[in-house]
Parts: sequence; structure tokens; C-alpha cells
Amino acid sequence: MKIAFIGGGNMASALIGGLLRKGYAAQDISVVEVDAGARERLAARFGVSSHAVPDAKTAGSDVVLVAVKPQQLHAAAESLRPLLKSQLVVTIAAGIRSGDLSRWLGTYGRIVRAMPNTAALVLAGVSVLYPMPSVTPEDRQVAERILGAVGSTLWIEHEDLMDAVTAVSGSGPAYVFFFIEALEQAGRDLGLAPSDARRLSVETFFGAAQLARDSEEEPAVLRARVTSKGGTTERALRSMEAGNVKALIIDAVRQAADRSRELGDELGQD
Repeated sequence: MKIAFIGGGNMASALIGGLLRKGYAAQDISVVEVDAGARERLAARFGVSSHAVPDAKTAGSDVVLVAVKPQQLHAAAESLRPLLKSQLVVTIAAGIRSGDLSRWLGTYGRIVRAMPNTAALVLAGVSVLYPMPSVTPEDRQVAERILGAVGSTLWIEHEDLMDAVTAVSGSGPAYVFFFIEALEQAGRDLGLAPSDARRLSVETFFGAAQLARDSEEEPAVLRARVTSKGGTTERALRSMEAGNVKALIIDAVRQAADRSRELGDELGQD
């Protein structure tokens, strides 16, 4: 299977690295990247072919994976349009709805829209995929193998849910980093050495997340097990409840979903 990447940024690099680790051959992967320095780095790091514009390699591919910035997608689609025959197109450009990309590609229908997140950089991401109606079961398997090279995958059947996906998992790592920042700062303020505060914060978050992932019990149950009556954890949680922290987080995620819808409207215009 030959894969052509349009865009060679961090997420494309993560996917290429993941695919190579899964046994894909470097000679079957090509990258279109406008930045000459980035092309050199991609070729040196992965041994893939890199090109300034879509070309015969792109036209001869089985899959075209579009990994450009959302603002660049319309122009990229214009250059890609004459080279498409029957390739599966997978787009990871945030915010752009599949119908708009289809229109820019000349009503092309074999499109899977995907939303990975930044944890793909360490092969621990989660990618949500939406197939347009003409995408076949075989196409789904191909898209899942590609995105699955950097983590887990989840399919949705209604594209309007992608705004919620963007708000929860696409933006989600930033929320986690924000909480780690606060926990680390609290540790420093309480007298811990900066390196110790960071290690304790990161490792605690990592371990708790792994426990939540591996457990069949709800997070609320796991939280209750850590919270002894009259203890330190209970007092901390009461402080958070008094500050309405949970409601603020929920509202923040809703705001992110609203912004995702707005971007889809703005960027999807001709």
C-alpha cells in the first residue's frame, strides 16, 4: 500500500514513524512538504521520498493523507484535485468538514475525516474517524490501520459529533497539561524542589489515568476510594467543589465545541 502525505508537520511525522514501526516500507511512503528544510529532515529521519508539490508519487498512491493546517487545506485540495483517481483520502485537518473538502476536490466522496490528538507523538494517541457514505468497509480498515499506528481508534457515524470529539480529546491534552501545571506549582509553593514537584505531578497523573483506563469502575467510584472521610483528599475536593471546578471544566469543553463549529463554518466557505 502506497501512502502519500500532504504536509510533513509533527502529526505527519508521528504517523510516518508509527507506520514504519509497524513494518511499512519507507519506499512506499511519500511526503509533499513546501518547506525545503522539513523535506530534508523527513528524508533523513525516515528514508521516505519528499517533494515540494503533489506529483506522480501522489497520483500513484493508494491513500492520500492530508495533514496540512486547516487554513491551508483549500489550496492543498486545489493542487490535489487533478491527481485523484480512486485513492482513499484521509484528512486530519481540524475543523474542516468532509463535505467541504469533498466539494473542493470536485465532489470526491472517498474521504475519511480523522481527529487524532497530540499524544500520537508518543504512540499513545486516540483518533476518532468519520467515514463519508461512499467509504467502503475495506477503506475503514485501511484508515484504522494508519491511525492505529499511533494509538487507539474510535469510529463515529455522525459528523456533527466531531465538534465534541475536538473539544474532549483533540483539545483534551492541553487541559491535562494545565492541571499538571497547577499541581506542580502547588508542590513548589509547599516547599518541594521543582524537579520533585514536576515528577510527582506527572507520575501521579500518569498512574491515575492508567488506573482509570484499566479499571471497569467509573472514575467517580475510583475517586471515592481515594477519599477518606475527614481526610486530606476530602478537604481538597471540597475546596474544588466550592470553587465550582467541575462546572467550569464542563463549560470550558462546551466552549471548545462551540469554537470548533464556528471554525467549521468559517473555514468551509469557498
